[in-house]
Amino acid sequence: MVISDMKKLISIVSLTLMFSSCGMYETNVSEDDTLEIVRKPDSVLYRKGKLNSLAKYNENTVTPFKLDLRCYDPSNLDLENSLTELLHSDFDSKTKWPKLFPVGFNPDTIMEIGKNPGLNVRELHKIGITGKGVGIAIIDQILLVDHREYKDQLRMYEEIHVVKGSSAQMHGPAVASIAVGKTVGVAPDADLYYISSELGTPFTAIKKLLFKNAEVNPKWLVKSIYRVLEINKTLPEDKKIRVISISFGSGSKKFLNAIKDAGKEGVFVVSSSLSESHNFRFHGLGKECLMNPDENNSYSPGTWWEKMFYQAPERFKIDSTLLVPMDSRCTASQSGINSYVQYSVGGWSWSIPYLAGLYALSCQVKPDITPGEFWSKALETGDIIEIEKNNKKYKFGTIANPVKLMEILRK
Repeated sequence: MVISDMKKLISIVSLTLMFSSCGMYETNVSEDDTLEIVRKPDSVLYRKGKLNSLAKYNENTVTPFKLDLRCYDPSNLDLENSLTELLHSDFDSKTKWPKLFPVGFNPDTIMEIGKNPGLNVRELHKIGITGKGVGIAIIDQILLVDHREYKDQLRMYEEIHVVKGSSAQMHGPAVASIAVGKTVGVAPDADLYYISSELGTPFTAIKKLLFKNAEVNPKWLVKSIYRVLEINKTLPEDKKIRVISISFGSGSKKFLNAIKDAGKEGVFVVSSSLSESHNFRFHGLGKECLMNPDENNSYSPGTWWEKMFYQAPERFKIDSTLLVPMDSRCTASQSGINSYVQYSVGGWSWSIPYLAGLYALSCQVKPDITPGEFWSKALETGDIIEIEKNNKKYKFGTIANPVKLMEILRK
């Protein structure tokens, strides 16, 4: 072992011992088989202060939050010539806007469009296909449990290995609202069972930091999956948890074995490792913020993979890849129980709870459905469209069609 590696190892051991001795992590679960909301984490308002300037939009930069106005105060800026920047910005209910906007930008309008789950899912809601009677479990970051989007659907909130006294984080409210939110969600009447869990341990987190390519140990996520299965055994037959949403993935045997064990008990785990766990391929759709989320021609490849698609479209197997919304979504925010945030660029983290919500709708329509049947029917009923870029036309899909999917499952 070279000296530099030895120094890294010493640093890892020292920091791990320091974190462990501080007792910085805790686990809070329900007692006596009574499902509870074990804690109510505080909301967090990241006060970022006034902005002196606005960054220019660069279409070649796909890094999220390049035009981040969340909790900022740009009220002293002249934004009338910044339409492109504003249409590609991230902002929230706490952003302090100036009195004048450029023509074509209205934050309230954009947020309302962004709340729509799209693909005509709301047409299903109108006829009672809302996920009612189906349980969705989410394993993710600290949740703001009283947010208006999902408070009434939340049946349990537990914590497995989280930093003591942590406040709510941005990821949890977002994924919960995409899955079951009253206005944002795919399955707004599904029952939500939520476990907050940190990714890995102090040791693996530090190892990843120092050795860059090291995979985060999913130990605590695995424990959380088995906790969901324990909880499910206490639920009545007509209220079972049918799907777990985890916006994370791992190729570790323990993680994949936990997913397999969940499948044996009738629980579909939707994670970013779907290709490893089920041989299912999916991707997230791109969309400009003012485009109608219910129309297929509003969609394109997601922002972060768009360039890869146009460089080698043959790599993206459209017949066997299921596409669901990802970009330009408005979700619940960690900054307050009535607060929302508009994300211009999304990731698979937003597509995974969408898929979980869609599976919950399918379980309501066809209670004996399996993940394999769901996936094959979703591809069978999905849409392949033609898109144009730089004077070239491309076949693009398969875009999920929830209405057709539910029609075929009902038959």
